[in-house]
Amino acid sequence: MVDLIASMIKHNVLEVIFSYLDLSDLRNCALVCRSWKNFLDDENSDVWRSHCIRKLPEEALKSDLLSSVPTYKMKLRAFYHAWNPNDCSRNVYIKPNGFTLHRNPVAQSTDASRGKIGFRQGRHTWEVIWEGPLGTVAVVGISTKEAALQCHGYVALLGSDDQSWGWNLVENHLLHNGDAQGSYPLLNNAPKYQVGERIRVILDCDDNTLSFEKNYEFLGVAFRGLPDKKLYPTVSAVYGNTEVSMVYLGPPLDG
Repeated sequence: MVDLIASMIKHNVLEVIFSYLDLSDLRNCALVCRSWKNFLDDENSDVWRSHCIRKLPEEALKSDLLSSVPTYKMKLRAFYHAWNPNDCSRNVYIKPNGFTLHRNPVAQSTDASRGKIGFRQGRHTWEVIWEGPLGTVAVVGISTKEAALQCHGYVALLGSDDQSWGWNLVENHLLHNGDAQGSYPLLNNAPKYQVGERIRVILDCDDNTLSFEKNYEFLGVAFRGLPDKKLYPTVSAVYGNTEVSMVYLGPPLDG
């Protein structure tokens, strides 16, 4: 009887009601009946559009930053996975768009930032765009909550301990536990990263691997045997006033 009554509510009425509910309430609503689930499965509906407009900064919605995120629901999810303003170096701040970090011009310091949400299960992909000079060291990868986010000097902070794994874009080296793990990608005369290129980071918690793509080309598995811990998107930077954006995409597309 409840399912029948719920399915009789018109969609324009549902749009108004659902647009004012919290995300946790929307998840519960999707369990009420098939009609409500199908309605909420439309990731470009006015419900998700309303939530996007309410939660996301206007600057982010109008920019090209979210061009790889096709639906309103995915844009909202990306926002909740963006850089964590409470989990970064004191020399870093998150810009008003919510997706871009800015490293202040502090001498003799290396500074890092982590995403809001870490992963221990499933497969996850996010894009990293370095929008300013790399400097002498620029590292993209993952870390646990135990990894340091600031240190003295200009060093490869991400990958400097056993709690972080990174790819130094300046030298094309993989880093973990303070050691270079070899060149990456494994190509002769591999091209260096160019400012503005989109790097896709692929974390497979089921297979315990970390991989990268650049310009939609899969570069191979970078790290294997990752621990059974919650792992967070992370970058570390040294160049003053450089900016790095991160956009969560969801599960990787195979093939």
